[in-house]
Amino acid sequence: MITRKILLTEDEMPRQWYNILADIKMNPPLGPDGKPIGPDSLSKVFPMNLIEQEVSQERWIDIPEPVLDILRIWRPSPLVRATFLEKALNTPAKIYFKNESVSPPGSHKPNTAVAQAYYNKEFGIEKITTETGAGQWGSALSFACSHFGLECKVYMVRISFDQKPYRKSMMATWGGNCVASPSTETKAGRDILEKDPDTPGSLGIAISEAIEAAVSDESGKTRYSLGSVLNHVMLHQTIVGLEAKKQLEKVGDYPDVIIGCAGGGSNFAGIAFPFVHDKINGKEIDIYPVEPVGCPTLTKAPFVYDHGDIARYTPLLPMHSLGHAFVPPPIHAGGLRYHGMAPTVSQLVTEGIIEPRAVNQIDAYRAGIILARSEGIIPAPETNHALACVIEEALKAKEEGKEKVILFNWSGHGLLDLVAYDKYLANEMQNIELDESEIEESEKVFADFPKPEIIKNR
Repeated sequence: MITRKILLTEDEMPRQWYNILADIKMNPPLGPDGKPIGPDSLSKVFPMNLIEQEVSQERWIDIPEPVLDILRIWRPSPLVRATFLEKALNTPAKIYFKNESVSPPGSHKPNTAVAQAYYNKEFGIEKITTETGAGQWGSALSFACSHFGLECKVYMVRISFDQKPYRKSMMATWGGNCVASPSTETKAGRDILEKDPDTPGSLGIAISEAIEAAVSDESGKTRYSLGSVLNHVMLHQTIVGLEAKKQLEKVGDYPDVIIGCAGGGSNFAGIAFPFVHDKINGKEIDIYPVEPVGCPTLTKAPFVYDHGDIARYTPLLPMHSLGHAFVPPPIHAGGLRYHGMAPTVSQLVTEGIIEPRAVNQIDAYRAGIILARSEGIIPAPETNHALACVIEEALKAKEEGKEKVILFNWSGHGLLDLVAYDKYLANEMQNIELDESEIEESEKVFADFPKPEIIKNR
């Protein structure tokens, strides 16, 4: 009998995060003068204990016991052998997924939300501001703040705010205050609305609003929290891949292929970075971050220094970017509509350690339907992008007659995304692809910025 769910006990849950900065060199973030910034320059935005994690070079960082205590509500998450999907595809490949949809908010996001809320509370912070795309991050941070008695303010990208109204309800249930972005509450929001009152919004805009709201609080008791992109966020998510390693060891398997969807990078990094460590040290693994064709940050955008937000409040970060002023088309995968990519993920792409893929949204939803009709669970739109690549790799294994082991991260469920499934099933969904002129126009915003060094770690 094949074991479908590979489980760990709570005692087997990892007690440390893996920090990839111990194993790769990076270009530093830069200030407005083009010079590397120090930790103090971020102190109005983040608490110093998280800034210390952001710049740490230690390979292993202990997970505080209060964080572990809350993570145990749903962790360790199951590793599932997708035998029904394997049968539907008639593939010799073994397909495993790490089911991160079992968390209370239904996604991987609480892995870092709980940690960030804890560190803010320990530093004496009383309120956290943030942005959210599809609403998963805003829901996760609202959930985490409720555990630590923190106030939570969320700026949600307008197109997702309109498409997914029940995400706002989830945030409100946990005490979060969610508004559509751009809003009239901040200068950044008002400036955008003046130029384009009908804008669908973007994560770059929402980040500007959340940062402005945090740094303008004269009490000094408010900080900003980011759900992806930064090093400390990638760090907190590695509990996913570390658990997966232990679970695969229990059944004597090791992945040949690792796949995760990629918007800002946290979901992908969570499953992949512990295995990237192995690849750096000689393991042969194919590792694919998968993004939408409609927001092709890794597959078409250059590796540059750019801001993480439209108002240029953030430092210049070394990353693949479509330009901080880029407003993505309203595809049905709000968590994958960011103009940039995590610097750590971008660095690994420049070195060829990982290989990005892009899929269109019709293929993504087709993959989601195949999975739902075989394994039974309805995936989030973001997860569907990873699934499209999983199915491609499984069919490739069938053609080659190889029994590969494929591991992917199930970033969240799609139970609040059924409007998009309705559009797909009614044949009303369209593929959206940027043409080269749109990409070239958006890239003009960083033409005069410093250029990052091409660093090779191996």
